[in-house]
Amino acid sequence: MVYGRGGRREIAPLYRAGRGQKFIYGGYIGYIFLKILISRFVSRVIGAYLDSPLSRMHIKKFIKKNGLDMSQFDAVKYKSFNDFFTRRVKGECRPVDLSGRSFISPCDGYLSVYPVSADGTFNVKGFNYTVGSLFKSDEITRKFMGGLCLVFRLTVKDYHRYIYLDDCEKGENVFIKGKLHTVQPVALESLKVYTENCREYTFMRTQNFGEVAQIEVGAMGVGRIKNNHGSGQFKRGEEKGKFEYGGSTIVVLIKKGSVVLDEEFAENTKNGWETAVKCGERIGVAAVN
Repeated sequence: MVYGRGGRREIAPLYRAGRGQKFIYGGYIGYIFLKILISRFVSRVIGAYLDSPLSRMHIKKFIKKNGLDMSQFDAVKYKSFNDFFTRRVKGECRPVDLSGRSFISPCDGYLSVYPVSADGTFNVKGFNYTVGSLFKSDEITRKFMGGLCLVFRLTVKDYHRYIYLDDCEKGENVFIKGKLHTVQPVALESLKVYTENCREYTFMRTQNFGEVAQIEVGAMGVGRIKNNHGSGQFKRGEEKGKFEYGGSTIVVLIKKGSVVLDEEFAENTKNGWETAVKCGERIGVAAVN
């Protein structure tokens, strides 16, 4: 286990692709298989199976393979693998920092932080993205110019429910159809995954950090992004939604001058490391105006 500055948080080098992932993202023949795997039809078929009682046979093996500590989760009888995958953690195992100035992580995962330039672009793994391309709307770009893009990558062993990061007034969810590439670095280094994959976004007018955008990005094997609410008012720490089976990603955009993140995140990202964070923990503070 490796820790960042001050020994506070675990960091990890970027995930190394397995042989199968290298094959499907590494050449023409693999691309043929890739076209099948990323289709929404295949995802729906997998999702239907994982919703069925028959899929419960995979639960014990998954727990053992990923070294999950099930004492952290509510003890219930799971109806299917997806029911298990979206299991709820005990509140005391994910305490939410309720201090008004604390900017918290909305989920478990590995965090990378990227500056958004004055023209609304940011670079992830060698690809230049634009804010407008994430939302398919150039009008949104000006809102986040000079701000920060926070990328939370969830692996299959992470907790797959996510929360509101502050008291807020939330807009409607907007779904963008797309493909279902893996969010592992093997794909991030080959494709503009965050603007190709299916995703759902919303804007939140928060009490302490101004307007924030949150985008849930689906990935290979994930058929559904399930947000709990439409527009309305919600409290920090209240559950916002969940991902069903697979790795996935949450992207958060914050405006210039609204939040000061802990220094280790930008430093680790610059050095090619991802930083492990837990749902509800403080990762920065509101900027003092």
